[in-house]
Amino acid sequence: MAFRAEVRAFVADLVPPGWTGIGALPEDDAAAFRTRARAALAERGWVAPMWPREFGGAGLGPAELIVLVEELTGAGIPFGSDSDAFGISMLGNTMRRWADAALLRRFLPRIVSGEYVFAQGFSEPGAGSDLAALALRAERDGDEWVLHGQKLWSSGAHKANWMFVLARTNRDAPAHRGISMLLVPLDQPGVDVRPIRNITGETDFNEVFFDGARTDAGLVVGEVDRGWAVAMTLLGFERGETAIHAPIRFRNELDRLVALVRERGLDTDPDVRRRLAWCHVQVEQLRCHGRRTAATLLAGSEPGPEAAPFKLLWSEYHRLVTELALDVLGLDALAPTGRVSPNWYQTDDPGAPNSSASWTSVYLNARAGTIYAGSSQVQRTIVGELLLGLPKEPRPTV
Repeated sequence: MAFRAEVRAFVADLVPPGWTGIGALPEDDAAAFRTRARAALAERGWVAPMWPREFGGAGLGPAELIVLVEELTGAGIPFGSDSDAFGISMLGNTMRRWADAALLRRFLPRIVSGEYVFAQGFSEPGAGSDLAALALRAERDGDEWVLHGQKLWSSGAHKANWMFVLARTNRDAPAHRGISMLLVPLDQPGVDVRPIRNITGETDFNEVFFDGARTDAGLVVGEVDRGWAVAMTLLGFERGETAIHAPIRFRNELDRLVALVRERGLDTDPDVRRRLAWCHVQVEQLRCHGRRTAATLLAGSEPGPEAAPFKLLWSEYHRLVTELALDVLGLDALAPTGRVSPNWYQTDDPGAPNSSASWTSVYLNARAGTIYAGSSQVQRTIVGELLLGLPKEPRPTV
């Protein structure tokens, strides 16, 4: 295929001799490579490959997207930056479904260029799994919205200059109504971003306080008071689009684990072999889910409730495969040494060394994977009620 040859030529020009993946580079070199790689991808429109060229994309079809993801992920090249998961995969794709033309023209090219860096403002202290219970309010004041309240677990908010915020714009409406999705600049008075140190010692998550922060009245994605449907579209993209590239990363990680097992002389241990076989089956299931998601894209559909099984499978799988890695490391996992994984989301970077610090940091982050983008319990509810048609859970009577 001509496009696959084009991508492979791009990769060959981008990476240095002896390239085995970004995980093999020293920290400073890896950061520099990420910046250079994203700029090269953005120049070709490959940071948002399916978007129209007028919005900074490349106008590719789903089949070409799959080729691009396969080649970049297989070569150990990051597919954009960590923030692109929020600005492009989630918000940008959702805006193409719900936003008006003026918002698209203003925001999408700037998201691609990196001028606008977005974080997600959904969860709150009293509204995590029950997102409809959110309390952050936005009140209309002339040509602006004024925000009061708090968001929690906002990944990357300390690096962002914008946030898409679910806010209650009508306090008299039922829980799932009266909610709007607003685009809010973070660099302004009335916004306080406080990093949260997690179990790995890093500060990827944040709590964000809004105390009279403002945004233009027109910066609403979809209709005012009708943001719940917009949010569900976004969550579908969050849970589903990773199905194309995540199985490749999980396969690379499992190969690293097999190498570690051999290094430790445990490749003849029957229990370790049984658990590795289970991991292999899970990765193959994830690969099949990825193919199904690709078929959905090829048909021109958006990820919907069908994305829930993939989110459930990969997050629970990753929790168990990293537990196996620590069992293989044994006492070395109690005093980890070597390179810590800089990638808090899913696996360590391709090409990363098999250090005990790499595996322990990924193991700790794997716990978060069963919570963000909807906890495993939420995913099971979606599968049961929306896909299998089972009765809804009875509501407690007050």
